[in-house]
Amino acid sequence: MSDVRLSSPQGKWILLTTVLGSSMALLDSTVVNVALPRIGEDLDADLAALQWTVNAYMLTLAGLILLGGSLGDRYGRRKIFVVGVVWFAAASLLCGLAPNAGVLIAARALQGVGGALLTPGSLALIQASFHPDDRGRAVGLWSGFGGIGAAVGPFLGGWLVDGPGWRWVFLLNVPVALLCVPIAVRHVPESGDGRVHSRFDVLGAVLGALALAFVTYALIEARGGSVAVVVAAVAGVAAGVAFVVVEKRRPDPMMPLDIFASKQFTAVNLVTLCVYAAFGGFFFLAALQLQVVSGYSALGAGTALLPTTALMLLFSARSGALADRIGPRIPLTVGPLLCAAGMLLMLRVGEDASYVADVLPALLVLGLGMVGLVAPLTATVLASVDVGRAGLASGVNNAAARAAGLIAVAALPLIAGMGEEAYRSPAAFDDAFGRAMTVCAGLLVLGAGVAFATVRTLPPDCVRPECLHHGSVMAPPLEGQPARKRLV
Repeated sequence: MSDVRLSSPQGKWILLTTVLGSSMALLDSTVVNVALPRIGEDLDADLAALQWTVNAYMLTLAGLILLGGSLGDRYGRRKIFVVGVVWFAAASLLCGLAPNAGVLIAARALQGVGGALLTPGSLALIQASFHPDDRGRAVGLWSGFGGIGAAVGPFLGGWLVDGPGWRWVFLLNVPVALLCVPIAVRHVPESGDGRVHSRFDVLGAVLGALALAFVTYALIEARGGSVAVVVAAVAGVAAGVAFVVVEKRRPDPMMPLDIFASKQFTAVNLVTLCVYAAFGGFFFLAALQLQVVSGYSALGAGTALLPTTALMLLFSARSGALADRIGPRIPLTVGPLLCAAGMLLMLRVGEDASYVADVLPALLVLGLGMVGLVAPLTATVLASVDVGRAGLASGVNNAAARAAGLIAVAALPLIAGMGEEAYRSPAAFDDAFGRAMTVCAGLLVLGAGVAFATVRTLPPDCVRPECLHHGSVMAPPLEGQPARKRLV
C-alpha cells in the first residue's frame, strides 16, 4: 500500500490521470445519445442500428466490468488502467472513422471492453496509491470531478454534433488518452494484490456477455419475427442458465452467487434493475424526442438534459446524509415515485414544446427523484454484505444497472411499437414516446414498491459510500474495497 499524500505533486498527478481516464468512459455513456439522430442521418441507419450503437458499448462494459477489476488486481492496476485507456482511445478512433453503421457498432463494442478495463481501475488506483488519511478526500474529489464531466457531457456532445460533427464525439477521446497515458506511466505507482492466485472466471464472463447479447439481439430484431430471433432468444436463456450453473460450481466465480443470500442485497438489486431500466430507456429516447419531435438542435437537446445530472452532482452528498438519519427505505420509495412523475410530465413534451413550461419541470422532478435514490441505494448495497465484499457488491450492482439499461434500450422501442424508421417521422415517434414513458413510469413505481416492502434500516456499523458526489445517470457509483469501516 502506498503512502502518497494528496497535497504532494505526485498526488495531484495521480488524481488528474484517474479523473481523465474515468471521464472518458463517463462522457461516452451520455454524449452518444445526443448524437444519434445525426449518426442515423449520416450513415443512413435505421432505429435498430441506433439501438445497437448504444447497446454494443453497454453490452461489453456490463459483461466484463467485474473481470476488468480482477485483471487489475492480478497484473497491476496501473498496467490494466493504461491498457484500458489505450484500448478505449483506439476504439474511439475507429468509431470516429467508421464508414458505415456496422463498423461503428463493432467499434462501440470494442470501446466497452476498454471501458471495462479503465473504469474499475481508476478508483482502484486512488485507493491503492494514497495515504489512508487522504484516501477519502481523494475519492471524493475523483467522484466530484467525474460528476462534473458527466454533467458537461450532453452539452459538449451537442456542441460537437452541431459544430465539427458527430464523429468528434468519439475522436475527442484520442487527445485525452494521449495526455492521460504518459502521466499515468510517469507518476502513478504500480499496485496489485499479491494474495490473488485464483484463476480468472473467463467462462463466466463469456457466458454472461453471450446471454445479454442474444437477448438484446432478439429484442431489437423481434419486429421481423424471423427464425433467427427465436433461436437468439432460446440461446440467450440457455446462456443465462449456463452462467448461473458455472458460477455456482466454480471455486472462484466472477460473481459468487452466495452474495445473494442477503435478502437486502437481492432486494436492492431488484430495485436497481427497475429504476436503471427506466433511466436507460428515458435518456435514450428523450434525446431523440427533443430533436425529432420538438425540433431542438443537438446542442439544445444536450443542454436541455443538464438539470438532472447537475442536481445529482450538487445534492447527492446531502441526500446521502439525509438517508443516514432517516434510513434508506423512505428515500428508495419516494425517489422512484418522483422519477415516475417526472417521466409522466414528459408526456407534455411534443411538437414545439416550451423548455420552461414543458421540458424543465419534468427534468427537475426527475432529477430530484434521482438525487433522492442514488446515494441511499449505494449505501444499502454496501451495508447488505460483509465489509470484505463491499467492492464485489458494488461491482455487481453497477453491472446490474448497466445490464438493465441495455435491456431497456433493446425492449422499449419494441414495447412502444416503434417501427424501423420511426425516428424519421415526428408524429409516429411522438406517439411511441408517450407509450414508452408510461412503461418507464410503471417500472419506477414497481421499484418503489419493492423498496417499500423489502428495504430495512441499515446496521449501525457498516461501510459508508466514499463516492459522495455523483453525476452519472447510467449507473450507480462504482465503489472499491473500503480501507476501513465508517459509521453510517
